[in-house]
Amino acid sequence: MPTDQHPIPREELPPGWGPTELRDDRFAYRHSRPPIELIADVTAADRSHPSLGICRCWKLRYRYSLADRTISETIGHVSTRRAAVDGLLECMHCVHDVVSDAADPIEVQRVLDRVSLTCFVPESMDTTAP
Repeated sequence: MPTDQHPIPREELPPGWGPTELRDDRFAYRHSRPPIELIADVTAADRSHPSLGICRCWKLRYRYSLADRTISETIGHVSTRRAAVDGLLECMHCVHDVVSDAADPIEVQRVLDRVSLTCFVPESMDTTAP
């Protein structure tokens, strides 16, 4: 994958979402209404069982502003970049489909707390796919 291309093509993004950051170990997408950013970061897999052989995983989180401060909350962890892409896309669709009051960060938080990442377990060992 070219390093200047985001893992989710623009045509697959729900309305109002756009890419904001792209690095080998991090990518992010933002929505203006509600003002929220979804982020996937590589992190150490410190809490995984040693027999799994996982040394890193992807942490999915969201960030929003409330009054004069920025709040960052964890959505969950997945084992591959592909699962991180799928997880963020699922979060975008949930926010787009469910949140009626775009200015209410508590409603956004409730929606994202219900997103299950367990369905994004990879079926193969191919971790190079976007």
